[in-house]
Amino acid sequence: MNRKVVKQDLDSRIFDALNVSLLFIFTVIIVVPLWNVIISSFSSGRALAEGGFIFWSKEFSLENYRAVFQDQSIWQSFFISVSKTFIGVVTHVFFCAMVGYGLSKRYIRGRKLYVALGVITMFFSGGMIPTYLLIKSLGLLNSFWVYIIPALFSYYDVVILMNFFRNVPDSLEESAKIDGAGDWRVFLKIFIPLSMPAMATIAMFNGVGQWNDFMTTKLYITDQALYPLQMKLYEIIVQSQTQSMQNVGGSAVIETTTKGVQLATIVITTLPIVAMYPVLQRYFISGMMMGAVKE
Repeated sequence: MNRKVVKQDLDSRIFDALNVSLLFIFTVIIVVPLWNVIISSFSSGRALAEGGFIFWSKEFSLENYRAVFQDQSIWQSFFISVSKTFIGVVTHVFFCAMVGYGLSKRYIRGRKLYVALGVITMFFSGGMIPTYLLIKSLGLLNSFWVYIIPALFSYYDVVILMNFFRNVPDSLEESAKIDGAGDWRVFLKIFIPLSMPAMATIAMFNGVGQWNDFMTTKLYITDQALYPLQMKLYEIIVQSQTQSMQNVGGSAVIETTTKGVQLATIVITTLPIVAMYPVLQRYFISGMMMGAVKE
């Protein structure tokens, strides 16, 4: 008996050691390139041209960031990016939750038809040109709402929320309705709070998609006042490449390079969305419904 316990304990330790080793290797593979991008963005053009550093820059410099931020319109673009991400995420999650809540009720008339139509949209889409014509006919070209309205609904997210709502005990809803609560009150006061882990996950993925969205601006926006940060930084990169080509053969000391500006751009566009992750992480806790009903 003791030998069996000792063997199980040894197997557990070997398994834990392998897990820790693999996670350490996996972490190093991710963290080292990311760290190199960050320190390279704080390196001078001369240091970047010489290369040969991994963990610390040879020559610290803020010129790459100065080159990016010298364009004052970048703050307007930052405001557009933050606004469309915040409004887009809130409206997307709330709208998908409403649809998912309705489709989770088996007594809804035509529910199977709506579910079938939604599944079809997961495999087939209208394509780029029909979508452009639809956006144009809706008057959303060169409008801030082109970032919000087309991204309002995702049937994939509706399916996730619908399945999550189905796991909420019916007795909770029945108890609330016996106490006089209506459907809106049940949805807002019971289902929304209980669904925070699923909604936070959808919010994070949708927020990353909204923040990194580049094609919407490319296709539907020509007004530079509505450019998000990604489009503005794309212009800065193009300008830096043009200046770099003009400086070829010059003898002036290079303070910034195209690569340096690109690395600074990567850090600027990535940092805000990475900073949001620890805020949302606390909602990724399973078992929030445990103990909600005593039967």
